[in-house]
Amino acid sequence: MSDSQPHGTPAAPSLADVQRVRTVHLQRAKDAGEKFSMLTSYDVLTAGIFDRAGVDILLVGDSLGNTVLGHDSTLPVTLEHMTTLAAAVARGAQRAMVLVDLPFGSYEESPAQAVRSAVRIMKESGAHAVKIEARADLAEHVAAVVRAGIPVMGHVGFTPQSEHALGGFRIQGRGAAAQQLLDDARAMQDAGCFAVLLEMVSADAAAAVEDALDVPTVGIGAGDVTTGQVLVWQDMLGLRTGPMPRFVKQYAQLAELASEAVSAYVADVRSGAFPAEEHSYRG
Repeated sequence: MSDSQPHGTPAAPSLADVQRVRTVHLQRAKDAGEKFSMLTSYDVLTAGIFDRAGVDILLVGDSLGNTVLGHDSTLPVTLEHMTTLAAAVARGAQRAMVLVDLPFGSYEESPAQAVRSAVRIMKESGAHAVKIEARADLAEHVAAVVRAGIPVMGHVGFTPQSEHALGGFRIQGRGAAAQQLLDDARAMQDAGCFAVLLEMVSADAAAAVEDALDVPTVGIGAGDVTTGQVLVWQDMLGLRTGPMPRFVKQYAQLAELASEAVSAYVADVRSGAFPAEEHSYRG
């Protein structure tokens, strides 16, 4: 028993042992120096696989605009897209928290619009929380969603919905911009966010944010200093091919494996080897 553990009080379980991941467990992880994992998911099958593998948060990201719908950016993604795919992920997750992006155009207009959009996602999908790309000037929009009883993860640094305003895919938080990153992250915490995601930022700037905030941070391209880490699953498992961002580590090459399997299927069909007798019904 640690000196800080009251006599007779059972220790809180580690994150890996909880039955359903909730915001309180993520905060405990930061307080205890634990790390947690987050991975994107957009359908019931991957949600079930990732959930059983122990992923703590399943992010239904607006990255589906690129990885599922084939757009060049996340900007065309709608609330309808998000709610439909988030509902599928929620059906496949038993332990992981299901977190859903508010897409571009669904929250910037006013705090009331942000609340309406977040409420719709929560009601129609069965998700547990939303993520909002917001700097300090949109903190009131975030706070309104929190006041409505919806957990919010803030997203600062490189924000894909603002890629045109940011001048493209550029590392954030370098030099004088490090203070703005810290100010934005603090504004998200002050607005009531349970965590703040840092995307494509200097590792030094990310460390300053992690140290300054009481709530957990999640990194993607932010070094190893954040409490949590997130990757897009098609990148991590090698389903997407071609040049990868520096921050991506690929744990498998599913595109190569799938290509080989499909080529074998095509060859069997052309040769008549499939379907064989064991694949046919008789009588």
